[in-house]
Amino acid sequence: MNRRELIKQLSLSVPALIFARQAGASGFFTEMSGEKIANGMFKPDWQSLKQYQTPEWYKDAKFGIWAHWGAQCQPEAGDWYARFMYDEGSRQYNIHLKKYGHPSKFGFKDVINDWKAENWNPEELMELYKRAGAQYFVGMANHHDNFDNYNSKYQPWNSVNIGPKKDLIGGWAKAARKHGLHFGVSIHAAHACLFYETAQRSDENGPLAGVPYDGKLQKKDGKGTWWEGYDPQDLYAQNHPLSTGSDKVSNIHKQWDWINGAVIPDKAYCDKFLNRTIDLINQYDPDLVYFDDTALPLWPISDAGLKIAAHLYNNSIKKHGKLEAVLNGKILNEEQRQCMVWDIEKGRSNQLEPFVWQTDTCLGSWHYDHSIFVKHGYKTAKTVIHNLIDIVSKNGNMLLSVPVRGDGTIDSDERAVVEEIGAWMKNNGECIFGTRPWKIFGEGPAQESAAALTGQGFNESGGKPFSELDYRFTTKGNSLYAIALGWPENGKALIKSLSKGNLLRQEPVTQVEFLGQGNLKFEQKEDGVEVTLPANKPELNYAYSLKIS
Repeated sequence: MNRRELIKQLSLSVPALIFARQAGASGFFTEMSGEKIANGMFKPDWQSLKQYQTPEWYKDAKFGIWAHWGAQCQPEAGDWYARFMYDEGSRQYNIHLKKYGHPSKFGFKDVINDWKAENWNPEELMELYKRAGAQYFVGMANHHDNFDNYNSKYQPWNSVNIGPKKDLIGGWAKAARKHGLHFGVSIHAAHACLFYETAQRSDENGPLAGVPYDGKLQKKDGKGTWWEGYDPQDLYAQNHPLSTGSDKVSNIHKQWDWINGAVIPDKAYCDKFLNRTIDLINQYDPDLVYFDDTALPLWPISDAGLKIAAHLYNNSIKKHGKLEAVLNGKILNEEQRQCMVWDIEKGRSNQLEPFVWQTDTCLGSWHYDHSIFVKHGYKTAKTVIHNLIDIVSKNGNMLLSVPVRGDGTIDSDERAVVEEIGAWMKNNGECIFGTRPWKIFGEGPAQESAAALTGQGFNESGGKPFSELDYRFTTKGNSLYAIALGWPENGKALIKSLSKGNLLRQEPVTQVEFLGQGNLKFEQKEDGVEVTLPANKPELNYAYSLKIS
């Protein structure tokens, strides 16, 4: 039996088994966490987690905003900075040399110390996001850089002790709840031991060739430094040999589910991750937990993720009297999609899905990149709104990251996009929030050339752009919303799916309302419902909604 076949079998069984040594794993740990784990109807196995039902608040919400914000935003040089700053010759390595110096002398631990978040105002940002229509907000609790943005009991490298000296998750949570938004956290740290392997290297060229970067430093090395008393290995987690092929920076993507020669973390690493995450849930009681992992963190080499899922669900029932928690996971098989909410990164499904799902996407780079602002390269409000409409019609939600600068602010281009989204939502939110899918998600030529969904996503930019011939459908009560993704030059909208005698909605159309302007003239014909649109088209006319009764 090969490794993938073994993993497939394990995913269908309870997590009391031991990985075979020939599979490359060091053990499947079932010891209880040091944190209190809630008991209840959910047990830490896939069969039990299939009892999950998505809460109504999340089905209604449709649109959330995410602050994918941490110490890697401080250099303002884009995503995965803490990995690529140790990759000789890369863009971020060169930026690091110029801004901070050589990574053997000024490593990522020092970037963290440089990060102060001095202008962060979560209240002001949450007011903006609320006006934009966000129904939930997600703050990043940690990234692959292994730094906790909260008052962590189990990770001394956290934002209360080092850098900002602030409880960032606590601040986000307070602001979100004050403005009536559901609050969530994103957790990415399970892969830190792989992510930081570049920090074990050294330059191959130049005056410091062969001088190690700071990835192997120990606590004893900190005497007389700003980080005296802290162990860099609590952050870097590099007390292990390098994974196979780690000299090629991109190989980590082939090893994400702990295969292809990835170093398998030991029991202490898995236990620490479990404790940190349970502590986060117990302290901040998030409504949503997003994992940047294949299925669950450390699966299938550990049952830590299964324990966290069971705890999250049981804890939610205990606190609210019913299950109100949402858990997002990526690259889920059919069984796993019953256990949590499937998340697609920078992509979307090409069909109406039976279970509620989510797209997570970003205006620019995941971590703030100043060069995108300079080039005015963010997604437009039109692109975001078109994607949101398509996603909602297919039973999905959108979680939109608005990149935050190191100082805690967003730039003027981002603010303009968010404000325009809010302006569109003011007149059209009715066709988005609290809706459910129709019998079909839509009609029009864009879907015919939609890019295929592969892996964890990344198909949002493929295929033809949406046009005035593309419609997406949502429902609420007895009303059907036909949302057009462009304005026709002749001022006539033709919805083919509502032709006379169609099998989708056999009742005759009696009224068509243009949201925000009132009723319109229409005729239900053999080729569809033809609607005469208002002579004065709205300013944001790249998408408009017709409410059909």
